[in-house]
Formats: sequence, structure tokens, C-alpha cells
Amino acid sequence: MTTTGIATVPAADWDRLARSAGLYLSHRWLAGEEADPTASASYVLVRDAAGGLVAATPLYVVHSEPNALYEPVHLPPGAGRPRVVAGARRGYHNAPLTDPRLSGEQRAACLRLLRDAARAHAARHGTTHWWPYLTESAARQLAPLYRTPPHRLDDDATIPLPGTGFDDYLASLPSKRRVAVRHERAAFDAAGLDVRRLALADCHRDAGRLLAALQVSHGHADDTGTMTRLLERQADAMGERARVVAAYDGPRLAAFCLYYHYGATTWLRAVGTDPARPVPFAYFALAYYLPIEDAYRHGSGAVHAGIKAIRAKRLRGARVTGLYALHDDRHPSA
Repeated sequence: MTTTGIATVPAADWDRLARSAGLYLSHRWLAGEEADPTASASYVLVRDAAGGLVAATPLYVVHSEPNALYEPVHLPPGAGRPRVVAGARRGYHNAPLTDPRLSGEQRAACLRLLRDAARAHAARHGTTHWWPYLTESAARQLAPLYRTPPHRLDDDATIPLPGTGFDDYLASLPSKRRVAVRHERAAFDAAGLDVRRLALADCHRDAGRLLAALQVSHGHADDTGTMTRLLERQADAMGERARVVAAYDGPRLAAFCLYYHYGATTWLRAVGTDPARPVPFAYFALAYYLPIEDAYRHGSGAVHAGIKAIRAKRLRGARVTGLYALHDDRHPSA
């Protein structure tokens, strides 16, 4: 069956399937994404004979795509561009949701049902569907259902957190890297910034300003209003789960990191620094070391650091895997 609102599915039922798949498929995150006017969401639900939820996926009919990284530009010239996204539309981390208790045969049958539902939904809109940013395991499971093989889109970094505290993380790094991390942390600490741990709702305007300033420093237009509205929407949707570690230079925000604890992982979402107030190693402190400390306090076993800047993430202990796209090349009229 298909429903048009995630609120119609009990959060506990949905998150029982989504917990291992990650934040960007969680019930609360998806509820927040429904406010995005650039796409219309619906949800495919597969239930067993007793009515229990055993598989699911969001589907998005995309009206306009402001994020170029979610455009299917990898397709060959002349290929039709799919306008339906299957699975997570944001976060660069995607998988179909299935009950971990299913047998291999049952899981394969559920995945086929999800594929067929996505295909039918796309056909009703005169288009096709694709799965962007699939994890390696998800791509392997879905690949037999599509004629076109998976296409590698990007690298994905996750930092394992051994032991119970930051010293255990540090001990897991090579000796030269341990020296470098200690140096970076000491230089940041010496700057004397006021480090605070806040809810995003308490600082989203300042954080939006820093995100926009970072974009400007990379040659993009000033988009402070858009960045602020984006963070405000996340704050409204995610509430107390949207956590920020923030470094203030007097009354002014100098750097921040937004992250979420979900499942056994802490998910880094956004990092910003003030180009007008450079602080030694502020980016690394806010993007890695302070969130890692909070992840240990929360009991997380890993920090999901995501795509881009992969070398810097490897140097800080990240393990790197691939992210893939699968698209349905069957035309709606076929």
C-alpha cells in the first residue's frame, strides 16, 4: 500500500526498520522533509499477513531540484531523466527499509515489491525512478532488480569510535596522527573561545549566517536567507534532537557543527566557520573532535562524516565506502 503522509505510520514501527539505515530515513527526519515544496512525498508500505510493517520506502516526485548533487547527471546523453526519487532525498545516504528478521528470500520479495511500487508511481507521473546515494550493501541487494548496473556517485566516510572515550579514539590513530590531533586541539583551545552545546533552535540564525559566509568564501552568492530558513525548518522538525556544538568569540558565533544522534551513530550534518574571524584549527575541532566527544557521551559507536573532503576524514580515522545510484531504464510506456 501507499500513503501520502509519514504521520499515518506509527514512528516506532517505521524506526524499527529505519534505525540501521540511518538518520535520513528516520520517521522524524522524513516528517520534516514533507515541508519542502520542491517535491511531493509518498510512502510505500509492505506488510506481512499479520499486518506488521516489514518493508518500506519514501518516494518523491521532484518538481524542482535546488541541490545539483541530486541531479542524475551521470546518465548517458539522450537517457530520460527520472523525476521520482526512491528512498532518502537528502543526506547522501540511502537504502530500502526491510525488517532485519526477514529471510533472504523474504527480503528479495519485499525489495521487488518496493521496486514495482516505485515503477508504478513513476509511471503515473510519466517518468521513471532512481535510487541516489545507496550504500554498498543496499546497492548489492537492489542491483539484481535493474537492468543497468549501479553507478558509483561518491565516497562515504564513517569514523569508528572504539572504547568509551576520546582517548580511545586517539589511541586508534597512527602515532603521527595522534601528535597532529593533539597539536590541533591545543591550538584551538589556546584561542580561548567559549564552547557551548545548544539546541539548533537557539542558534539557527547565527549558524545560517556562517553557512552562507562559507558559501561566499567558495565563490557562491550570498544566500543567508535560504541557509537560515533551511536550518529553521530542521530546528522545527527535529526539535531537541538537532544538537549544535558552537564556539563563540565574545557574543559572536565563530564556528559551529550541527549533528544528530540516531541509532548507534552520530550523524554530522553541517559545519560552518566565520571567514572574517579565523581561529586556528576551528574547522577540525568543530567538525570532528568536539562532536566525537559528544558522540562518546551519548554512547555512539561511530560518527558518520559523509561525503567530500575524504582525505581529511581518512586522516582522522574514517573508513571509506562507496555510494551508488541505480536507475530504472524502463520507460513508463514499456
